[in-house]
Amino acid sequence: MTESPRTFAEFWPHYVRAHRHPATRAFHCVATLAGWSTLVAALVTQKWWLILVALLAPYPIVWFSHFFIEHNKPATFGHPGWSWLADQKMVGMILTGRMGAEVRRAASQPE
Repeated sequence: MTESPRTFAEFWPHYVRAHRHPATRAFHCVATLAGWSTLVAALVTQKWWLILVALLAPYPIVWFSHFFIEHNKPATFGHPGWSWLADQKMVGMILTGRMGAEVRRAASQPE
């Protein structure tokens, strides 16, 4: 991506191309679901420090996948809000079996 995206719709294809490898997407899915699970645990147990864990713990896991599997820079560094939203969208698409087709579609588009 040569220019900074102005909208989430412009950001999304770049994000998808940065997650081409299935293992990267698997790391993201596990980390995101672990974060949500930890948040629910914080609310149920009223251990409020777990909210911080839920927010911070997934990042080292997904960054590992970018540095050592995908060999690229995590989108979080440049677009943290859109990256978080895209993570949620990607996990939803993974869980519904639609992410593979989305990767193929994004890969076929010009960067």
